Amino acid sequence: MSRQVAVRLCTVVAVIFASTVSASAQINSLSTKTNSTVAAVSTPVAFVYVSSTVANSNTQNHINGYAATADGSLTPIAGSPFPASVSYMAVTSHWLFGVNQNNQPNNGLQINSYSIASNGALKFATATNNVGPTGDGLISLYLDHTGSTLYGDFYSVNNDFLSYSVNHSTGALSFVSDLPGGPADGTPVRFIGNNVYAYSSSCYHFDPLIVSLKRASDGSLSPVNGNSIFPTEKSGGLYCPWLAAADPTNHLAIAMQPLTSDWGNDGPWQLATYTADASGHLTTASTNENMPSVSVGSVTDYLMSPSGKFLAVGGSLGLQLFHFNGANPITKLT
Repeated sequence: MSRQVAVRLCTVVAVIFASTVSASAQINSLSTKTNSTVAAVSTPVAFVYVSSTVANSNTQNHINGYAATADGSLTPIAGSPFPASVSYMAVTSHWLFGVNQNNQPNNGLQINSYSIASNGALKFATATNNVGPTGDGLISLYLDHTGSTLYGDFYSVNNDFLSYSVNHSTGALSFVSDLPGGPADGTPVRFIGNNVYAYSSSCYHFDPLIVSLKRASDGSLSPVNGNSIFPTEKSGGLYCPWLAAADPTNHLAIAMQPLTSDWGNDGPWQLATYTADASGHLTTASTNENMPSVSVGSVTDYLMSPSGKFLAVGGSLGLQLFHFNGANPITKLT
């Protein structure tokens, strides 16, 4: 299965909750309406940042920022949209990092750092240049649970995982390591609760793969082998996986497309669960009978709630919510 990854002309969302670190999630489209008057927001519980293409421009992006209240209402942050031409983003409680839209890939890769004020406003702080090897460019940006290391997936011949330490005083980045050998379609990994092991999955050219990585104390990554185990497909075909979502302990959700032996569609996507042991190795009790099917068409992205109790799945036909039950089968909520 071949997947195309677009860096330009995309819409990207980053959400920061109070004093926690949250990963960015790329979505296919997002419709936003900004009021001309910025109303006062009482006790926002989160700031939401949306990077999208400036009207009548094919090369420039900007970031719309919103303060979110407990009921989910969004109010534009003063000064929004911010003149930040970035695509993929990641956030800590004080910093937003974004891949410079105008320096990728031909003019040298660059990651910009923006400080986040107490009201959510963004201000450019610094830029880290030449952040990757020669190739197509960064196609994702995310952090570990502590926010001390920034990671980027570099789409190239080697499909590298790049690691950078974060200076929380200045927002500057320092190169830590380059791990080549990632999946050919580029898949950001998700860290389980111990912040040591991280996982994703892909099916480039119908080659099912679960990506398993181990994080060292300096933030560098190394591979964990032997985790590409899959349920038996009902017609003797195969399951094509895509991405992963991790709960706060040691469990994963992985979305899978059932295919026949000749790679034909064999029903709706399904959701498997995996459990990681102390060495990062995975086991699963998922079968084609106990994995719930997805009602939103082809899965494009999915994320776990901070509590680990809910899983949100986005697809070509909309959004669906599930109960996540650790090692037990996932159950439908909507």
